[in-house]
Amino acid sequence: MTAPSPARAPSARQDELLELAYRYVLVHGLADMSLRPLARAIGSSPRVLLFLYGSKDNLIRALLDRARADELAAIEAFRQTGSPAGLHESALQVWDWLAAAEHRHLLGLWVEAYARSLVDPAGPWGRFAEQTVRDWLGLLAGRQPPARRRNQAGAAERTAVLAVLRGAMLDLLATGDTDRTTGAVTLVLRSMPAPSPSANPA
Repeated sequence: MTAPSPARAPSARQDELLELAYRYVLVHGLADMSLRPLARAIGSSPRVLLFLYGSKDNLIRALLDRARADELAAIEAFRQTGSPAGLHESALQVWDWLAAAEHRHLLGLWVEAYARSLVDPAGPWGRFAEQTVRDWLGLLAGRQPPARRRNQAGAAERTAVLAVLRGAMLDLLATGDTDRTTGAVTLVLRSMPAPSPSANPA
């Protein structure tokens, strides 16, 4: 049996095309993406894209990896702030980032990929939603007292906070009403009781 050829390292041109394709899908979405108009928009051809990625599904996976890289970069930036803020204050900082107009296209792509991963888990979107939830829960856990983050009450608390942020983000993307959604997020987070660092594990 002939051994499979090792995977080629991405070339500078492939990296460039992926970045151009990513900028394209941020605006146009992934659901109805067709290789021909995509290739035309980024100065390539369907044949080249298929040569580089092997299939349309593989290209979609690469684009989702690129979107997740932006998500992880945002999470890492929050971690690097060194802010002593607790969970609820940190969640308000996250909301400020989510509500920024310059992130609207990125959030739209996240929501599209999130939804598709739920209805088509065997497709190129597979596990995108689960990974996204785990990524953001990890950030929020880091803003809880150590004893709190390790117990069931702490897990429920950060899950509730993430649910508030996610629901308000969907509302914002649907309506564009930043003032109302920001007011709602602030109201809910401010009304949550602040946990005691010495709370007993559940």
